[in-house]
Amino acid sequence: MSRRGDVTLAVTVGDPRGIGPEVARKAAIALRDAGDPIRLVFVGPTGTGAESAAGRFVATGEWRAGGSAARAGALAGEAIERAAAMCLAGEVDGLVTAPIDKAALHAGGRAFPGHTEMLAHLAGAQHVVMLMDAERTALGGPLRVVLATTHLPLAGVPAALSIDLIVQQSRITAEGLRHGWGIPRPRLALCAVNPHASDGGLFGDDEARILEPARERLLAQGVDAAGPIPADTVFVRAIRGEFDAVIAPYHDVGMAAFKTAAFGSGVNVTLGLPFVRTSPDHGTALDIAGRDIADAGSMIEAVRLAARLAAGRKSARP
Repeated sequence: MSRRGDVTLAVTVGDPRGIGPEVARKAAIALRDAGDPIRLVFVGPTGTGAESAAGRFVATGEWRAGGSAARAGALAGEAIERAAAMCLAGEVDGLVTAPIDKAALHAGGRAFPGHTEMLAHLAGAQHVVMLMDAERTALGGPLRVVLATTHLPLAGVPAALSIDLIVQQSRITAEGLRHGWGIPRPRLALCAVNPHASDGGLFGDDEARILEPARERLLAQGVDAAGPIPADTVFVRAIRGEFDAVIAPYHDVGMAAFKTAAFGSGVNVTLGLPFVRTSPDHGTALDIAGRDIADAGSMIEAVRLAARLAAGRKSARP
């Protein structure tokens, strides 16, 4: 069986104006001091300070303090492209991405809503899943949340939701939990869209029109799915061990619950790519960048989870 010490991960340092380079550097130092054998290859521009902690550094340009948002976004985009190419070529076993600024990414010439969509494009992956994972939470048990729709305005969510989407996201999640987490029959919960799961149609029809038919189709396909369950109870039930993952219909209903329970220890995992990809559960925090006060806890967890998942993939190869 492959061990974490057999794994090499690419780590993009993110937006050079933010805390990405800092948490990447701190994570590398913390893992090294703990005797963790994971090999890290940093990918990004020089001039951020992250290169000082890298065992190996792949430079994708140069950052100079005071540079524009567009320049920062362009450099972050170049690093993502280079690291994805390294994964696809088998030069590394997985990818950990430090935070980017989505507006800067756009200004820098990459018209993607975020990492997830950009990596899917680069890898040629038709369907991917954004899974937020915390193996420990403030309430004790683990919490895993899938965002069925990701970076959309709330007004665009109803049109984006469909039976096919919920089924597709749930099936990819179940497969990912089986192979990556070793859960033989993952138990999924479909989080309702409307208050009280619409209370029999009083507050909407998304549950009857989309979620209930999706659940029936999933059950017929052998996927253990429950719901729709109101958002105000489903996440607590998952943390208590009733479900292995919650399928959230839109970004903030899932992320608000997840970050309340697991901020600082959560990890973003992209399922459906041909390589492992994780990231910390926070943003660029431009307001504290450069002050050396950023907490690297989530980045450390992202590296460790990526190493575990990558080692599992290597072990499964014939």
